[in-house]
Amino acid sequence: MSLLNEIMEYNKKFVDEKLYEEYSTTKFPDKKVVILTCMDTRLVELVTRAMNFKNGDVKIVRNAGAIVNHPFGSIMRSILVAVYQLQADEVLVVGHHDCGMSSLKSAKIIEDMAKRGVKTETIDTLRNAGIDIDQWLEGFNSVEESIKHSVQMIKTHPLMVDDIPVHGLVIEPHTGKLDLVVDGYKKVEVNN
Repeated sequence: MSLLNEIMEYNKKFVDEKLYEEYSTTKFPDKKVVILTCMDTRLVELVTRAMNFKNGDVKIVRNAGAIVNHPFGSIMRSILVAVYQLQADEVLVVGHHDCGMSSLKSAKIIEDMAKRGVKTETIDTLRNAGIDIDQWLEGFNSVEESIKHSVQMIKTHPLMVDDIPVHGLVIEPHTGKLDLVVDGYKKVEVNN
């Protein structure tokens, strides 16, 4: 049986037996928080449980490394929507130790793309079009510095108001222990 068939079979049971009822909530986060975190499988439930959040308490945005790369990309848009439309009053940026983005090298991922069938000409076309694919695919050296960067991108965004605290944390993916990197309640000098 394929994965999709397994999903559809289970989903029928999930709906027929009304297993969804324990997850019923509104679209507004009860704790008025939006979390940007990594897509790492170890964090799917760990991030919220380690902070004592349950279903319905927070909005969660996930991407590789909990990184805000572009001020007008989909990650930043999702955070702004959470603040202005879904009543989030605080932002938590949560990276993690042992993150795959900390060892990601663009040359390696481009090599893996080629093995899966992406043509060198496609990569060259993107580069010739002015897209810095090498920098775009590169990871980071320090999770703490990466978190500080994402916090700064959010906090200094021209559409973000000053009264929204933006915190930065790093979680240990094996224990759930949190390390505070940026306390969003404290006024800090931000380099523009």
